[in-house]
Amino acid sequence: MEINNVVIVGGGTAGWLSANHLGLLLATNSQLNITLIESPNIPSIGVGEGTVPAIKKSFEKFGISETDLVRECDVTFKQSIKFANWLDKGKHGDNYYHHLFDYPFPFNQDLAPYWLAKHSHKNFSDYVSMQGDICDLNLAPKTILTPEYQGITEYAYHLDAKKLASFLAKHAVNHFGVRHVRTEIKDVALDEAGNIVQLITNSMGTFAVDMVIDCSGFSSYFLGGKLGVKYIDKSDQLLTDTALTVQVPVKSTEHIPSYTISTAHQSGWIWDIALTERRGVGLVYSAQHLSEIKAEEKLQKYVGKNLDHLDVRKIPMKVGYRESVWHKNCVAIGLSQGFVEPLEATSILLTDFSADLLAKAFPNTMEELPILSKRYNKRVIYAWERVIDFIKLHYCLSDRTDSDFWLDNKLPSTIPDSLLELLEYWKVQSPTKEDFFSKFEVFDVENYLYVLYGMKFNTKKPLLTKEYESQASQQILQLDKAKKQYATELPRHRELISKIKQYGLQKL
Repeated sequence: MEINNVVIVGGGTAGWLSANHLGLLLATNSQLNITLIESPNIPSIGVGEGTVPAIKKSFEKFGISETDLVRECDVTFKQSIKFANWLDKGKHGDNYYHHLFDYPFPFNQDLAPYWLAKHSHKNFSDYVSMQGDICDLNLAPKTILTPEYQGITEYAYHLDAKKLASFLAKHAVNHFGVRHVRTEIKDVALDEAGNIVQLITNSMGTFAVDMVIDCSGFSSYFLGGKLGVKYIDKSDQLLTDTALTVQVPVKSTEHIPSYTISTAHQSGWIWDIALTERRGVGLVYSAQHLSEIKAEEKLQKYVGKNLDHLDVRKIPMKVGYRESVWHKNCVAIGLSQGFVEPLEATSILLTDFSADLLAKAFPNTMEELPILSKRYNKRVIYAWERVIDFIKLHYCLSDRTDSDFWLDNKLPSTIPDSLLELLEYWKVQSPTKEDFFSKFEVFDVENYLYVLYGMKFNTKKPLLTKEYESQASQQILQLDKAKKQYATELPRHRELISKIKQYGLQKL
């Protein structure tokens, strides 16, 4: 009962990320055949993507050239998510903070206690890192002389999702021998144990399968549809359920922000992702708190253009995840596994995490399925629960009271018990790394610090020793010096992108 025939169903980012992860780690198995079946009639969501730094490790591991990635996927660099107006404007004015990708405290001195005790009236991210200044100056995270996948500061990417899928497809086929088939699946055959053994297509007969990777999107055709795995709805905790998206052309002379802009409104928030020739803008909202007509008006006001001449897409968002993401011989990855609104670029993050984890613990025989799937489900579901905690954190910490949406988000009944417990604990004990005990945490203490203190969360002020105060004050001086240095040394973001397209980056 060896596992030889693996079929990934569904292209897009999820399918082709999975194909590259499996192709890389299983290429040495000469008995293994990997096929990706993609419908020629189902378009991908493809609204434009933001990523987090973990994706760089995967691309580098696949052997992808970062220069080629920039050239072929309309890539720009992302150093942060800039959160604007998530607090009450009446109390804080036009407020914003950065959730930076650089770890705080670049010189190995934890400045959080010093900030809490002495300077909590100042912006936390600016106090503990130079990257916020670099972002606000529209500077790039590296120079043309910095090797591929390295940076002066940490970064991820903004990119064109459809171009990325094509780019990853070409790489998986050419480098890992993944077979690419375009046809429609019209049914499946199950064995007596409930495993999928055949995929029945409308134009290419049947495919015998030992493992199915379900990347079929929101439909979850295999895991949810054919195998009936229950969906755990989390819309009672994350209240946004709809997005209106649009692509806005930009001039070639405009500055390119090296961060995602996330601007809160009365019933949700707006993302703004800048590529070289367009901005991807999406208004996320709760249909229970805002009508579609009002949502369109808000989007048009934000964009500053008449939407009649732009292609506005409405995307329903059902927040939650499958009770099991690996059932029998079927593993769901991407939207078929679950969905959390795109506030912290969690879609590609969880897709990459899940595909990498699967490849590292892929079964050799059918007999291994029960134990491997049990451990995989435990780890992936844990990651989903922690992601929901982290996304909810942004909403429940807000002091906005200008709508029922923000008031409802602060109700204890809408906040996961695990998050409530942490917030109560952090009122009397500032967050530390020890609060995040699992190696499968998707967001760690540094991520929480940026959001907690960016949102003015009140925690106990620590007692400081004279020795620590002296060391911390020296670190602040060193950080200020670094800010001034890199403000003059780093190029403008658009300038770097143009140079990469012309000259390329140095190989490692």
